[in-house]
Amino acid sequence: MDTDPDSAARVALGRLRAEVGKVVIGQDAVVTGLVIALLSRGHVLLEGVPGVAKTLLVRALAAALDLDAKRLQFTPDLMPGDVTGSLIFDNRTAEFQFREGPVFTNLLLADEINRTPPKTQAALLEVMEERQVSVEGAPRALPEPFVVAATQNPVEYEGTYPLPEAQLDRFLLKLTVPLPSREEELGVLRAHHNGFDPRDLRGAGVTAVANAADLAAGRRAVQRVRVADVVLGYVVDLCRATRVSPSLELGASPRGATALLAAAKAWAWLNGRDYVTPDDVKALARPALRHRVRLRPDAELEGVTVDSVLESVLATVPTPR
Repeated sequence: MDTDPDSAARVALGRLRAEVGKVVIGQDAVVTGLVIALLSRGHVLLEGVPGVAKTLLVRALAAALDLDAKRLQFTPDLMPGDVTGSLIFDNRTAEFQFREGPVFTNLLLADEINRTPPKTQAALLEVMEERQVSVEGAPRALPEPFVVAATQNPVEYEGTYPLPEAQLDRFLLKLTVPLPSREEELGVLRAHHNGFDPRDLRGAGVTAVANAADLAAGRRAVQRVRVADVVLGYVVDLCRATRVSPSLELGASPRGATALLAAAKAWAWLNGRDYVTPDDVKALARPALRHRVRLRPDAELEGVTVDSVLESVLATVPTPR
């Protein structure tokens, strides 16, 4: 039996996809992206139409990792204190007591983040960056790990407050949650027909197959993953190519390059390697960069998509050998 802690952590985290797959069918890539974010101490933007199990996916992942999870529904009347917490006057002690907000958790599902005003969005994004809440000048650290999975609907924009580019840049990855295939949708219906209750994960057989210690060991191991100079150069060249693309009016920033590097290191480690290959960079380029670039209006009118532009960049930038 392998007692190497790095290998043990990798095996434990590798079981997550199968465990989440007990209740969420056909979303392995999204689960992998969330694990990469957890390993990289980054946050994730999930984009998908309603009803593709985004909430269930996050809850199942938290249960399989034995982490605390909370869900916060963003609405137009949500205030910053509803996110971070607020001071409440206690009549018994005649003092103000701090009541923790939903951000005091390990895995926060921020549902429909583009439905709340910029002031509340900014409060969450500040917490994501600082990993603490300041109340009356006193900082309160958030639990470790702390990752936000924020969702937004890609087709309904009426009455929403789109996140500006500077705030989108704070997310490590943007993952698209696709509609299931016909066979996968049949599997969903069979599960519900046989009595599956989305609110009862334990009854559905989801158990903790990894924990915070495995995640911490994985994070330490990812930090030791080696990256050759030619691969570093490849990451930089990809990001620089987005800045000169004729279809884009905004290219990826240097923060985008660091995010792509961090995600590629986590992906390499999950695949059992202690070094990053150009293929690792290619695999994470779209989720790491798609929310950091902006199409030109004329390109958008012609039906060009961000992912197609990134495909073109990947095809034209020389791959190191």
